[in-house]
Amino acid sequence: MTNRLIAPMLLILAALLTAVPAMSAEVDPERMRNLEKELRCLVCQNQSIADSHADLAADLRKELERLMREGKTDDEIRAWMVERYGDFVLYRPPFKPMTWALWLGPFVLLGLGAIIIYRVTTTSRKSDSEAAAVDPEKLKAALGRGKDA
Repeated sequence: MTNRLIAPMLLILAALLTAVPAMSAEVDPERMRNLEKELRCLVCQNQSIADSHADLAADLRKELERLMREGKTDDEIRAWMVERYGDFVLYRPPFKPMTWALWLGPFVLLGLGAIIIYRVTTTSRKSDSEAAAVDPEKLKAALGRGKDA
């Protein structure tokens, strides 16, 4: 009877021993910190999950550590996060039609601001030069009226 139990026990023990190293793989702290800096906290929005104290950021850090222990590459981890939370979770979203506004918006606004400033300054210069140009006949007529009154 003991011989019958030894074989299944050895199989179970072997399965456990092979599973444990995969789950307890060391996580490179520098790699984890770099990935944490690349991922945005969805609650704070202007902080990475490395800097945020929100509960969701803590959960994302745990999830990040779990994925790293599973042996996922950085690209696979980013893809998993984007699949779950969308491109907004990345501080550097990819350049695609859905993110064109994020990438091009600041430049468009800067260009519009420059055009508005140019138009305002040239318009005010024209009105200043027109005000400075006085018709001599109108000036004489205005001065002449002042003496008669």
